[in-house]
Amino acid sequence: MIYPFDLKNSSDYSLWREQKLASVPGTVADLVVEVSDPFALSRVEREALMFRVRRCNMALYASPALEANTLIPRALGLQFGLEHLDANWLAYEDGISEIKVTNNGTRQAYIPYTNRPIKWHTDGYYNPPERKVLAMVLHCVRSAAKGGESHLMDHELAYLLLRDQDPAFIYALMQEDAMTIPERIDETDGIRQAQSGPVFSVDALTGRLHMRYTARTRSIQWKQDAVTLDAVAALEKLLNSSSPYVYQARLEPGMGLLCNNVLHDRAGFIDNQHSPRLIYRARYCDLIRDV
Repeated sequence: MIYPFDLKNSSDYSLWREQKLASVPGTVADLVVEVSDPFALSRVEREALMFRVRRCNMALYASPALEANTLIPRALGLQFGLEHLDANWLAYEDGISEIKVTNNGTRQAYIPYTNRPIKWHTDGYYNPPERKVLAMVLHCVRSAAKGGESHLMDHELAYLLLRDQDPAFIYALMQEDAMTIPERIDETDGIRQAQSGPVFSVDALTGRLHMRYTARTRSIQWKQDAVTLDAVAALEKLLNSSSPYVYQARLEPGMGLLCNNVLHDRAGFIDNQHSPRLIYRARYCDLIRDV
């Protein structure tokens, strides 16, 4: 095993960097795999999806599964070792969230349940360290009449490009107090304690990189030192650039995203009132693996 994310290990980093850049998909079309049945992938389909995940931590699938059935993302995830759902308090009893415009109840106060744009983030950035969201499946049941597309970026490439720009940025973003989500008190959810932590962290057992990030400017506190603020600005500039490593994708019915919690955003959208946009979201405390 090589350890490219150790800032003191330049030789492993150089080797990993060369291999990573050589394997990056050229276009978003290179991420797409046609599958016949997400409940029972063929060996070829599963290997094709896994090949893409190995290259850039994500893959898109296109399937004929058009029904509203939360078992679809659950079954697909199980075929990649995804078992432990992060069932947040807004998810339904099966642990799957239905991401759709909601005009009443608690969900309407949260941006994913509106038609407004969502800034760049990784999922679960407000979770404590023991509940890191490591992987995710998004499955589209119905797309918007207009808009709703997402930009996607492999978090490992974000690390690579920032480290190339200035290794001090990585040091800063690995600080345990780099990013803090303030305490939140909610009548339904109760008190969520303030949560501080790094943007980039490395699992001690696997050597894998994890990213915890949001581009939102409200309800977030960055460490107030010059290098951290410069690193945050550099990351924001990268994500909003025309980098060839930023893909744009729009999920259509039957399509889905399988990923190791890569960076992503969502454009605002206009719904078809007779067939409103519906995305199933399954978030996991496991990494995708070849089973």
